[in-house]
Amino acid sequence: MRKNIIILALIIFSGINGKAQFSGCENIAAFSKSRTPDMAIIISSGDVETVWNAIRLGIVAQSKGDSVVIFVISKAMDVFMNDTSSRFPIEKTCDQFLSKGGDIYSCATCAKMRHTEFVQSCTITSIFDLYAIVKQSKKVITF
Repeated sequence: MRKNIIILALIIFSGINGKAQFSGCENIAAFSKSRTPDMAIIISSGDVETVWNAIRLGIVAQSKGDSVVIFVISKAMDVFMNDTSSRFPIEKTCDQFLSKGGDIYSCATCAKMRHTEFVQSCTITSIFDLYAIVKQSKKVITF
């Protein structure tokens, strides 16, 4: 009984109707729930070369006929927000990926934590879309 009361209290204090709080990103959606991508690439690394290679993998997959979506989260956001064109041309590589029909999404909460609403080449969306992408994709790769 005491355990149930504690659980109920946690639910009440976590948010309205028992929903956990996600810093305001729960009402943002951009990914079509009817899509089933062949490959999802989740990028969380803040290493510029790793991010660049992840996007390049997406381009190769597209060239083989796969539909690919990329989700940028965590420290990878910093790579997309800073100019890296001198050594690893992130923006140019993203443009190439996008021009071949790919989509790049980024986490609204991560953007908010970095005091921005714009992330180069990305559509701002939510952790709920990340969940849908992972659930509906045939393959998921993380960097």
